[in-house]
Amino acid sequence: MEALNLTVALTGASGAVFCQELLRALEADERVARVHFVPSENSLRVLAEELDISGRHALLEKLLGVSSTKTVQHADADIGASIASGSYPSSGMIILPCSMGTLAAIANGLADSLIARAADVTLKERRPLLLCVRETPFNRIHLRNMALAAEAGAVIFPVIPTFYNRPLDSTEMAQNFVHRVLAHIGLPQPGAYVWMVDE
Repeated sequence: MEALNLTVALTGASGAVFCQELLRALEADERVARVHFVPSENSLRVLAEELDISGRHALLEKLLGVSSTKTVQHADADIGASIASGSYPSSGMIILPCSMGTLAAIANGLADSLIARAADVTLKERRPLLLCVRETPFNRIHLRNMALAAEAGAVIFPVIPTFYNRPLDSTEMAQNFVHRVLAHIGLPQPGAYVWMVDE
């Protein structure tokens, strides 16, 4: 299997712990060569409120708990970054969590930020794009935008934790969800919970 080159975006929806666990899993996975991490401006406030992580300085190190060996951070305003070009060799993109504003920008082709542009490129190049939407309840605009994004080739992968594995805390919930996301793009994780039914 060729080493993967993935893009991960964190937007302003609640659930920053999910992205934190995703970044940690990718950092530890030897099948992943490079991770491009793009936090939106709104995500910085969510990080401060949910994880007590503030500012851009050393953000990756704060999220990972260690210095990164393969992940590079981009500013959402940097529309000239490598991942904004279809010629850049990318294996796909995961937006976790994906806010309704980000969903709307992607579904309607508003490539006005690096996250939206990278997602647009991912779709046009027919690469995997997972939108882990996080909102409840959905209104009709949200549902229409999800349908538009799905019709364009995105996978709508709502942030819905499982309970059949009896998670002990929110971190374990996030880890199990991340395992499901990574399995979906061909990166099954060691220790992932698998539902087994007696036949």
